[in-house]
Amino acid sequence: MGLPVPPFATDLFGPEAIIMKGLNGLNWRISDYEARGGYQALRKILAEKIPPEQIVNEVKKSALRGRGGAGFPTGLKWSFMPRQFPGRKYLVCNSDEGEPGTFKDRDLLRYNPHIVIEGMIIAGYAMGTPVGYNYIHGEIWDIYERFEEALEEARAAGYLGKNILGSDFGFELYAHHGYGAYICGEETALLESLEGKKGLPRFKPPFPASYGLYGKPTTINNTETFAAVPWIILNGGEEFLNLGRPNNGGTKIFSVSGDVARPGNYEVRLGTPFEKLLEMAGGMKDGRKLKACIPGGSSMPVLPAHIMMETDMDYDSIAKAGSMLGSGAVIIMDETRCMVRCLLRLSYFYFEESCGQCTPCREGTGWLYRMVDRIERGRGKPEDFDVLNSVSDNIAGRTICALGDAAALPVKSFIKHFRGEFEYHMEHKNCLVPDYV
Repeated sequence: MGLPVPPFATDLFGPEAIIMKGLNGLNWRISDYEARGGYQALRKILAEKIPPEQIVNEVKKSALRGRGGAGFPTGLKWSFMPRQFPGRKYLVCNSDEGEPGTFKDRDLLRYNPHIVIEGMIIAGYAMGTPVGYNYIHGEIWDIYERFEEALEEARAAGYLGKNILGSDFGFELYAHHGYGAYICGEETALLESLEGKKGLPRFKPPFPASYGLYGKPTTINNTETFAAVPWIILNGGEEFLNLGRPNNGGTKIFSVSGDVARPGNYEVRLGTPFEKLLEMAGGMKDGRKLKACIPGGSSMPVLPAHIMMETDMDYDSIAKAGSMLGSGAVIIMDETRCMVRCLLRLSYFYFEESCGQCTPCREGTGWLYRMVDRIERGRGKPEDFDVLNSVSDNIAGRTICALGDAAALPVKSFIKHFRGEFEYHMEHKNCLVPDYV
């Protein structure tokens, strides 16, 4: 298809990479994937007739956690699929990557689509789901087309369809594109969209494991989660666990953006110090100082430099520091960044992307945006802090999906860690960082 190779491709992935190592954007075809060991995990399963329960247990042993944001144990989620259900069951890959700062899944589908396909086939075998869908963000159309090409290659090679590789196992996989709505990254809104309806989150319970796509049991995992599965099957869950830390198995792709010298995707072991990840990304741009970092995508709490520099990049360490690993989108902000302006931009995003189904989110995100905008324009008042915190508390935990929390968490964390900048705007009617660009 002639997609351009990014100029930083040779430095794109970390030295511990197991999912994306050695890729340069040109060798994504099935022949290239097979040459580096692709589809051997699937062949092993079918040749040795490994029981599905054994695969689920191996994934449990690996401590692979969902790479889309929530970090839920993958093997445990797979075990929720009712094995004796008499009707159709479904498998869904969430590639609707809309979280600001996150761009890892699109690179997986661009540079290594077959590893996602193989991971989904194995998951389908493990859970007895004969049909899968990959829901791809609608604003990355070229990647959707590439994935369709990869699916055709897999079908032609006998990896998809009935009686895969001469076995009695069959699995079919389809691609489906969204239209760029952030809300469709929420798994039940994604299912509604996949069914051809307006992408609005569903009330839970019932959860997708019992009532998912077309009302049937459904398991939904992130793109990167599926991409880790073939390696686990070939090398064992214990080996994958040992790549990371207890309860944080394997490697993780971090999308590093913002004020760094080499923005990009870096795959490293979970538990890698943030300082090391920053060094891999070339350090701070133009030699400036680190001021703040959002470690897991725009919906996660911001952390100041002194906390981040002492933090390791894994789910538990980030939680202990006061934020969340989320999607692994590491947004770097240097000393020239105005924290009020940064929060204003985030608040506007969630105000615009709210689906409007829940009153606290529909009305509350507008309140947050307008109040932060008022502070940015020098019209803020000291009592605004109490109102912002109150509105945030009345949104978080009171909506059908997590978008309300995503809008509230940045507000509370920016005020907590950078209250002085907000007070400066209120007192001096201008920005503490006048040279903000």
